[in-house]
Amino acid sequence: MKYILLFWAVPMGLFWGWFGLSYYDMNFGWLILSRVVHDFAFRFYGDMLGIDPAVIPAMVARACAVDTAIIFGILGWRRRADIRSWWEARRAASTAGAEPAAGPALPAE
Repeated sequence: MKYILLFWAVPMGLFWGWFGLSYYDMNFGWLILSRVVHDFAFRFYGDMLGIDPAVIPAMVARACAVDTAIIFGILGWRRRADIRSWWEARRAASTAGAEPAAGPALPAE
């Protein structure tokens, strides 16, 4: 499972890192991080797909959100026993603290 998370997180980090830096043209002297390459890449993909290049980032963000939900759903399913025991321990600890303290009852004034 750690390899799945690794192969999911590294491409996401690289893509969104490139996207953010190139969108705001923070290139640090690297051509790949320039706004010119950013616009070229999305114009190229837009021409290939036959759609407006401005909608591609939203489509990629939606796809990343779905992929993230699937990956964390699989992770949650695989660790459901651990999650359930953690949840029950947490619930037991919160209800144990809600009981009144034992001791003599003081009279009201």
